[in-house]
Order: sequence, then C-alpha cells, then structure tokens
Amino acid sequence: MDNDDDGPAIGDLLRLDGKRALVTGASGNIGSRIARRLAEAGADVVVHYRNDAEGAERTAGLISDAGGTATILRADLSTEAGAGVLLDAVSADGIAADCIVNNAALQPVAPLAAMTGGEWRQVLAATLDSAFYVTQAAVGRLRDAGIGGAIVNVASIEGVDPAAGHAHYSAAKAGLLSLTRSSALEYGPDGIRCNAVSPGLIDRDGLRDDWPDGVARWLDRAPLGRTGRAADVADAVLFLLSPAASFVSGTNLIVDGGMSVRPRW
Repeated sequence: MDNDDDGPAIGDLLRLDGKRALVTGASGNIGSRIARRLAEAGADVVVHYRNDAEGAERTAGLISDAGGTATILRADLSTEAGAGVLLDAVSADGIAADCIVNNAALQPVAPLAAMTGGEWRQVLAATLDSAFYVTQAAVGRLRDAGIGGAIVNVASIEGVDPAAGHAHYSAAKAGLLSLTRSSALEYGPDGIRCNAVSPGLIDRDGLRDDWPDGVARWLDRAPLGRTGRAADVADAVLFLLSPAASFVSGTNLIVDGGMSVRPRW
C-alpha cells in the first residue's frame, strides 16, 4: 500500500477555499472571531445568531470589509425544528455547509443548591441540545449531497474541571465532549470528521472589571502567564476544520495556556 501521499502544499494546509462554514453563536466574542478567521481562510461563512442582531451584523460587516463573504441567519437552535430551518436556509442555493462550528452557548452563574430546573434546562438546551440538533441536521444534508465535511464543537476546560456556580454549564460542556467522540465514531464512515476545542479563560471587554479576582488567580497560575484571546480559539478551530487536520477526528484540543497541566495538590 502506497502511503507516500504528501497531501496539500504548505500554502494550502489552512485554506478553506470552496467551503461553506456555519458558525453558531457568531455574534459574540469567540464566535465572531471564529467566523472572521474562517472567512480569512477563504470560506463562505454563515453567521448565526439568536438574539444579538447587532453583533451578527458587526461580524458580517467585518468579514465583508476584509473582502470575505458572509450571510446572517437567525434561529433558535434549542429545538429540532429550529435547527432544521437554519440548515435549510444555509443550503437554500443547493450548497450544504461542510464546515460546522457549534459555538452557541449560555454561561450564567448560579449555585447548584439554588439552581432551578428551568435554569438547568435553559443552559443545556442552548449549549448541548443545539449542537446535537445542528449536527444531525448538517450531517443529514451532507449525506444527501454525498460529500464529507468537518465539525468542531466549542467545549470548555470546564467540561472536565468545573467551576463553582457553573454546574449546568459544566455538565453541558462535558456532554458536548462526549457528543464529539460519538459523532466522530458514527459519522467517520461518511467522511465527516468531528472534533472539539476546549478554551480556558478567554479575555473580552469588561472581563477584568467583572471578575478581577478570577483573572488575577488565572494570571498567577497560568504557565503562559496570560489570558486567552478569541483569536487563539479561532486558530484552533481553523486547524481542525482545515486540510492540515485531515486525519484528526474525535479529539479535544485544549486551548488554555497550559493551565490544565497545573498540579492540583
């Protein structure tokens, strides 16, 4: 058997030309940067949002200003019907999205003892159910089209290392990691790769004002000595969607500046 195929040229390893990428939750900090990075790599990007129309328009505008192509679509992805409507709209011109980024999520804070069932369900629906429904809908259309693709789920280091007040969020992200592995197992024969990215603390406007003690603790312990940038997550997502990761499936790429290797004793 000949295994000497060198694959794409170096200049093409991180290119997504001819690809259609759907980024859910693309109106926010991380989702916006992911969408912009994929557009920079040549993808035709669908910017999804649920509530933040202004943020979605800002993301699409930045993509357009940089010479890329972006389409804005709104959908509630916490239901099967909502995901189906979104994926129908994405492929309305007959071209299915072959790069899927499940980034939509909610991250409220509530102590477990006082958490209501409604609060629990809301976070799981927005964070885990949405990825399940979008993945099913996207893969169904890829199968119908007879083409492969790649899926990246934006999880979190809290999927394996929960923080106080985040029981619902941590449970949703843990489920997302398991969904990633199950998807890689079952959709691999269709030529569809499925991976996850788990960010650590990612900086955003106002973070240091909102959580000064938490940021200080992070900076004191993080081996790389800084918080993450949305671009750090976007670059990891790009890698996993790109030809450079053509034999990578079922993995969880941790993007936390080394925090996960810190000893706990």
